[in-house]
Amino acid sequence: MRLFKIIAALFLGIISLVEISFAECGSKKIVINLPSRSLALYDDNTKVRLYPIAIGRPSSTTPVGYFKISSKDKNPTWTDPSNHKNVIPSGPSNPLGYRWMQLYGNYGIHGTNNPSSIGHYVSNGCIRMKEENVEELFDLVEIGTPVEINYNRVIVEKTPEGVVAYYVYPDIYNRQKLTVDMIKNWLKGYGVENFVSDEDIIKKIKASDGAPSFVGKSNTIILNGEKLKDKAVQFDGVMYLPTEKIAEKLEEKIEWNKETGIITTHHGASAGSVKNDVLYMDARDLEKLFQIRGGLNDNNFVIGSAEKAKENNIGTIAGMDQQKASQDTEPIKKEQKPEDVDNTVVNTAEPMVKDGSKTEVTTGKEEKRNIDSVNNKNTSTNVKKGSGKKGRPVIVRNTKNKGALR
Repeated sequence: MRLFKIIAALFLGIISLVEISFAECGSKKIVINLPSRSLALYDDNTKVRLYPIAIGRPSSTTPVGYFKISSKDKNPTWTDPSNHKNVIPSGPSNPLGYRWMQLYGNYGIHGTNNPSSIGHYVSNGCIRMKEENVEELFDLVEIGTPVEINYNRVIVEKTPEGVVAYYVYPDIYNRQKLTVDMIKNWLKGYGVENFVSDEDIIKKIKASDGAPSFVGKSNTIILNGEKLKDKAVQFDGVMYLPTEKIAEKLEEKIEWNKETGIITTHHGASAGSVKNDVLYMDARDLEKLFQIRGGLNDNNFVIGSAEKAKENNIGTIAGMDQQKASQDTEPIKKEQKPEDVDNTVVNTAEPMVKDGSKTEVTTGKEEKRNIDSVNNKNTSTNVKKGSGKKGRPVIVRNTKNKGALR
């Protein structure tokens, strides 16, 4: 019985060690994107490192899929796969550098004695890294760390400042043809798809240079405590709100006049803007159009009555604090590359890197507000009386003029 207890204790101890080892590597993951030639290390779903890499030639592609680091070696010896008699020990002549992390078979992540190759498609299928980078990564991961290798030509994400940026990379393996609709669908997840023109996307696809294109800041809209699917988007110095969605939730009737570019409600009138067939308003006109206020609060754009906004200490955009409004809607300039990110070799400057680099976005010009000739009653537009179905606004569109604000 005593022997049995000893064996059981040893077994449980081994299991505990395995669980501890799994926990140590379980929160970390390596994600490699082949078109961008970049390797990212995640910890608890947060990107903590981003490295440039070299990958396989079109004739000897790097495999995609889900792998794990199966072994780790310092000062590896390299054996020529085409001639096993050609063996190079660790040293400056070794093409593996001084670190090797095996994925499976002869495929792995390793250093290099040719740092100028980083950022290119030159290997036999392995992932090459700069020596200082691979040595850092080697110390950060354990055997068993998951490795995900993808082929995504389009990357969309937010910068640390909250600006949505997207990148398009070359199709070196000829595996992923892109269309405007595909890219807009990716941007839709961030609520900014209406703020990029088809022409700009076509140019972006043709260039496929991996340079960042900044669109704008998107914020979740919370209207009277309810989260809306559509986003508030800060673009060129204006916080845009989807007018029809807000009017529908508030059971308000609106009219849009294309000729004058004016939105009208029974409360007042203000300038509007159509982007990709969606009508937007300036957030500062909320009170004028709907007798309601709103403002940024913890990255959400919260809309409610003036009393509720005061109760919740919400900084308002709609005329209550113009100085705060100008701060909350800081202009953003598109197509501005971060000066402090090295984008010269592989154009993989992804702004979420936490390695000391920082994305800076310069300001652009603020959009002019076309309301100088319109008073609150807006006698120049005709609002039809009557009500629609309960819970929905009556939206009257003047379609005499095909031109629209863009």
